[in-house]
Amino acid sequence: MPKIIDHDQRRSDIVDVTWDLITQGGIEAATMREIAAAAGFANGALKHYFPSKDDIIEATYVRALDMMREYVKLDGLRGLAALRELCVSSMPIDAERINAGRVLLTFWQLSLSNRKLHDKYLEHMRSWRGLLHRYLTEGREDGDIVTATPDEQLVDEVVLLNAGANVMSLVSGEFSTVALQHRHLESFLDRLTRP
Repeated sequence: MPKIIDHDQRRSDIVDVTWDLITQGGIEAATMREIAAAAGFANGALKHYFPSKDDIIEATYVRALDMMREYVKLDGLRGLAALRELCVSSMPIDAERINAGRVLLTFWQLSLSNRKLHDKYLEHMRSWRGLLHRYLTEGREDGDIVTATPDEQLVDEVVLLNAGANVMSLVSGEFSTVALQHRHLESFLDRLTRP
């Protein structure tokens, strides 16, 4: 009887291996040869599961985004409370989120020269910015957010705060401690409640 192969599990295993290679050695460590070897495949066998290395990197990026979404607990929250939860959940405040940031940074690097990956990132960014706008609007409707600063500028600040925290946690952790990240975020959120 032929062996039944779970292709979805194999793809997941390849993403696991790629994740480990990237978080331990950067994108340079995640060559097709290394990915195949670590996953227990012959080099060419990866093509049965992913057409290219970019597709493997994209799947690894999607895993990082999915992991970050799992941290966000928005049940019943809206406005300022939802904004706070979304911001805190996406900050690199523990080892798992720092590793997710490492994968995201790799994806950002590759998206500079790959239109498909760039478009994938823009899709995520538009979705995230849309959520930020929604919670700011709700916070204004609820009377919790009263700042005169335009929402588009506030969304930019959140994105820059988060991206900066992710980069700094990787390259210079002493300048991006969890306590410092929380102070910056609370300072930002406090400004929202003042005219």
